[in-house]
Amino acid sequence: MRDLGPTSRKILLLLEGGLVLSLTRRPDAYFRIIKKIAKEWKKINERNLRETIKRLYRSKLIDYREEKDGSVVLKLSENGKNRILKYNLDEIEIKKPRKWDNVWRMVIFDIPEVYKKGRTALTDKLKELGFYHLQKSVFIYPYECKNEIDFIAEIFYLAPYIRFVRAKDIDIELDLKRRFNLI
Repeated sequence: MRDLGPTSRKILLLLEGGLVLSLTRRPDAYFRIIKKIAKEWKKINERNLRETIKRLYRSKLIDYREEKDGSVVLKLSENGKNRILKYNLDEIEIKKPRKWDNVWRMVIFDIPEVYKKGRTALTDKLKELGFYHLQKSVFIYPYECKNEIDFIAEIFYLAPYIRFVRAKDIDIELDLKRRFNLI
């Protein structure tokens, strides 16, 4: 399937926003999500929206149902949810706090050869995120990133082969601090 255009991506992300909205329990988060969704919907041309929804339905990324009252219900299909995860992976970033907590985060993995493509994608993503390649299957980073690593592991179906370690001391700390501009 060819890559989706910006309107298709926006529709999928907005539908995901609706899903997130249905799962949130905090009023402040609820209103922030509503405001963002409304703002993005206004940016989409109505004719373009209708055509894009038809394409998304034909490509099985959304489920489409017309109600008796004439309203239309759009819902992400499983395939659409997987595509959303891919887009989120493309946009993932690790927030850097103002002050480092003096804890190193290590991602260690031993991924079987049968998952070589996933292993390559994982190492490429870790490098892209700024991790330092410490050894063949060991990467290190100074900031909290457990959620991001868990997400990446799930995307590539590699969770059983990846370990996450937090370390206080490492014998090359001075070099690592220089690499990450911590001194």
